[in-house]
Amino acid sequence: MKALILAAGYATRLYPLTKDRPKSLLLVGKRTIMDHLIQKLEGLDEIEDIYIVTNQKFYGAFRDWLKTLKTKKRVVLDSDGSTTNEDRLGALGDIRLILERQRVHDDLMILAGDNMFDWDLKGFVEYVKVGPTLFAMGAYDIGDKEKARRYGVVEVSQKGNVDNFLEKPQESPSSLVATGIYYFPKDGLHLVTDYLKVGNEKDAPGHFVQWLHKEREVRCYVFKGVWYDIGDIESYRKANLSFTD
Repeated sequence: MKALILAAGYATRLYPLTKDRPKSLLLVGKRTIMDHLIQKLEGLDEIEDIYIVTNQKFYGAFRDWLKTLKTKKRVVLDSDGSTTNEDRLGALGDIRLILERQRVHDDLMILAGDNMFDWDLKGFVEYVKVGPTLFAMGAYDIGDKEKARRYGVVEVSQKGNVDNFLEKPQESPSSLVATGIYYFPKDGLHLVTDYLKVGNEKDAPGHFVQWLHKEREVRCYVFKGVWYDIGDIESYRKANLSFTD
């Protein structure tokens, strides 16, 4: 299994913190967000290689960070070539880029590069092993339908599959939200290209899940613990307080 961390965004809502520094390299506690994510992947024997996709503006910053990284995993840094928020490829565009450029033909775990969580990923890996040919996503019960409207909202069937997925809905039917953690089986990787070929939304992976669950079975694993999607100054402040403690 391979892992891909998406870190090519420009995080304009976090300005001025991210004007000249990528969001994933902001400190939370004493380490960067990216260091936290690498540590989570470090504990997974199933993961062989870790790909990190960033943009051209922040490629140098990640290259310098990579020189300081201590890990047993093979880490490959790649740039999507974009230089501004306006010409970015979007998360799905970046996933397709890495699949093609790095010739990925293995099962793939995908992580959003702005996630902070205190759980390990072993439970998720064991979960996908039960159905290795099926897509899976990680969700978290935020406990408030009103707050859930800011995220991708998941409705799950009694069987534990994604029954419906809504990206930032006006009215939320559930308090279960996407965490930015996904599993793509190797025999389904081509569906990313199929999805993009017909002109679908290329930014948030949730849009892909919204399309995918109508085509293929998508399983849903619910994480428990502390989770922050660092999208603005307030969420960054809260994550800092939580992980510093």
